[in-house]
Amino acid sequence: MTNFKVWISSFRLRTLPLSISGILIGSAFAYSNDNFNSIIFLLALLTTISLQILSNLANDYGDGVKGTDNNNRIGPERAIQSGLISPKKMKNAIIINVVILIVLISSLLYCSFKPDEYFNLFLFFFLGFISIFSAIKYTVGNKAYGYYALGDIFVFAFFGFLSTMGSYYLYAKSLDVILLLPSISVGLLSVGVLNLNNMRDLVSDKLSNKITIAGSLGFDNAKKYHLLILIISILISVTFVFNFYFRLTSLIVLLSYFPIIIHFKNVYLINEPKLYNKELKVLAISTFVFSLIHSIIIIL
Repeated sequence: MTNFKVWISSFRLRTLPLSISGILIGSAFAYSNDNFNSIIFLLALLTTISLQILSNLANDYGDGVKGTDNNNRIGPERAIQSGLISPKKMKNAIIINVVILIVLISSLLYCSFKPDEYFNLFLFFFLGFISIFSAIKYTVGNKAYGYYALGDIFVFAFFGFLSTMGSYYLYAKSLDVILLLPSISVGLLSVGVLNLNNMRDLVSDKLSNKITIAGSLGFDNAKKYHLLILIISILISVTFVFNFYFRLTSLIVLLSYFPIIIHFKNVYLINEPKLYNKELKVLAISTFVFSLIHSIIIIL
C-alpha cells in the first residue's frame, strides 16, 4: 500500500457522510426559512469533515500508542498498529489538521457573524475549541473520555445538537425548538454507529481496560441498547415529519426507515463480532440517507 493510500485509509472516508448529516438538516431548515447562505453551507461542510478526520486521526494515534489497537482487535488494521505510519508522523498530521480547522472555523464565523456580534463570535469560537479538544481527547491522553464510557454522550451532543442546531444558528442567528426532534434522531443514529464499533471491539477493549457502554452491557444487552436507539430515533422522526411537515410527499420518509430496520435485523442475527464491520458502513450511509430525505421533506 502506498503512503498516500495509507493516509486516505486513516481518514476513514466511510465516516464522513455521517459527520455531515446534521449539517444537511440544519441547512435545509435555514433554506425553508429563507436564511440559507451557500458560502456558510460550504464552510460548515468543510469544517465538519475536517473535524471528523481529526477525530479519526486522533483515534488512530490514541489507541495506537496505548496499545488498544493490537492483534486482539477484530476491526480493520489501523495505520499506527500496522507500523505504516509512525506515532510522530500521525501527531504531526493531527497538528496540521488543527491548524486547518482554526482557519476554517475563523472563515466560517467571519462569513456568519458581523464584527460587533461579540456574544455569537465568542460562543462559536468556544464551541469550535471544545469540538477540536473533544475530537482529540476521545482516545488521546491519560483521561481520554472514550475510555470511560462517555463516547456515546459526546457523539450524541456533537453529531446531534451541535451539528444540526448549531449549523442552523449560523444562518439564522436564532434557534428553533422544532429542530430538537431531528437533532435527537440524527444524534441517536450516530450513537448507534459508535455502539456497533464498540460491540465489534468489545473483547479487545476489555483486555485494554477501555470501558464502553457496549462493553459494560455485554453482547446481548448491547444489541437491545442498539434496538432502543434505533426505535427512539425513528419514533421521533415520525413525530417531527407528521406533526410539522405532513403532506403526501412526506411519505418518502418511509424510505429512510427500511434500511435501518433491515440493518437491525442483520445486527440481531450476528453472532461473530467481526461481522459488525459491514453493518458499520450500512448504518453510517443509512444515517446520511435518513438526513438527506428529511432535508428534502423540509425544503419541499
